[in-house]
Amino acid sequence: MTTTDTLPGTTELPTAAELATFTLATQHPATHGWMDRGARLRNLTDEHEIDLQLATDLDLAAQRAEFLTAGPAAPAYLNRWVTVSADLHAMLSIRFEGLDVTKPFVDVSVTSRPIVRADLPALADAARVYAAFHPPRLRVWSAAPLTDWADLDPDRRVLAAPVGHLRGHPVPEGLTLTPTADTSRYADAQAAYDAVDAAHPHHPYEARLLPAEDLQECIDAGTMFDVHWRGGWAGYAGTLAHPQLGLDAQVVQELLLAPHARGHGLGAALSTLFARHLPDPAQVLSGTIHGRNRGALNAATRAGRHDVGGWWWAPLR
Repeated sequence: MTTTDTLPGTTELPTAAELATFTLATQHPATHGWMDRGARLRNLTDEHEIDLQLATDLDLAAQRAEFLTAGPAAPAYLNRWVTVSADLHAMLSIRFEGLDVTKPFVDVSVTSRPIVRADLPALADAARVYAAFHPPRLRVWSAAPLTDWADLDPDRRVLAAPVGHLRGHPVPEGLTLTPTADTSRYADAQAAYDAVDAAHPHHPYEARLLPAEDLQECIDAGTMFDVHWRGGWAGYAGTLAHPQLGLDAQVVQELLLAPHARGHGLGAALSTLFARHLPDPAQVLSGTIHGRNRGALNAATRAGRHDVGGWWWAPLR
């Protein structure tokens, strides 16, 4: 069942194509030359169809309400297209970190123009449409540099570049990738994550090992690799092909160095090796890195990937 009634605090819904146009306008200028504009808009239009479904489909909202059992009735779970200010509209949705109902937040998934720091109070006011969930935070996207909103908590950043632009960087001798045959090294990978978590207590909030079934999906796609260094297994590196920010991308799913290979400046070279193993130089190698994971951000940047924007957390109460 869908509803076409305008909910309190909302305005008439745009089309998915209109949402795509809005989203493209908020993207980093560097990305506009990486792909045909029309093809990118088609990707974004497909992505925004789910936003419209979540804004209109009461059956889907009822399924979310039943699954999450967060309290409010089904209509409260619908996305809202709201008027934020005279020149700004936004698509808002209620989300839950890790599907944990004790961790609600309001996500700003589309804005009618790029937002600036001064828009945050009005966005926070608009987020009151989800007051029944008592969300403490608002998540917003901007292509602005990480340093621009230093007073806010960062979430993830998108680091990306065309595959063909990344292949020429140097790679240390003895560092190679080979296609992963199976998940037999999964326990070793988990031990590597555990070692980093023990040394850096904040790390579990920034990165976690890819679930085994997702690792197998990358293996089946032919884009999961074992990292070898100095003759031994030294980690995993894997991608999956799907659009990110509307770009035709190979999206990083796992990028792991075992403890004995860390601290040797190898991280940047993994992006280079990825690029050399991926078949289409016109695709974009893209992935998200937490804004506080300085080591991973620096490694991706040294490899030639660009920080093209990311998400910030803004307090609601």
